[in-house]
Amino acid sequence: MAPISPRVLYIDTERQELTLREGQATRRSWPVSTSAKGLGCRNGSFQTPYGWHRIRACIGAGQAKNAVFIGRRPTGEIYNQCLADAHPNRDWILTRILWLCGEEVGINRGGDLDSQRRYIYIHGTPDSEPMGTPNSHGCIRMRNDDILALFEWVRPGDKVLIS
Repeated sequence: MAPISPRVLYIDTERQELTLREGQATRRSWPVSTSAKGLGCRNGSFQTPYGWHRIRACIGAGQAKNAVFIGRRPTGEIYNQCLADAHPNRDWILTRILWLCGEEVGINRGGDLDSQRRYIYIHGTPDSEPMGTPNSHGCIRMRNDDILALFEWVRPGDKVLIS
């Protein structure tokens, strides 16, 4: 059996902040943007799910900063203003993806309440998007430099608490 990771990500939706703790030590904190529609676990709610999660997959290693992802795959594009102007309504997923899996059956795992099936991520977003205010479609958005830094610390299996 693999050892339990000492790393835990705490996402405080009230403060709009993600804090990385390792054991008893706080390593870093970053501003984030969670859902504009608040907290909720139901499929189709466009809300950020709450409770205990784990990182299912770390996606995007080796990709450039501002690399564009669709369906967890890099498109080969690098986000820029021309691309933004060409696709004004796209919910941009950039740079890196941490795909979350709910750990609490009946809350964020299983049936119509499954964070993994909802494709809930911690991901990069255009740096023009505001941080520190709820503005996403359900995922947890971070600035690109911040998601790059976080990506270096975490591994699949690390715990995430969204509250």
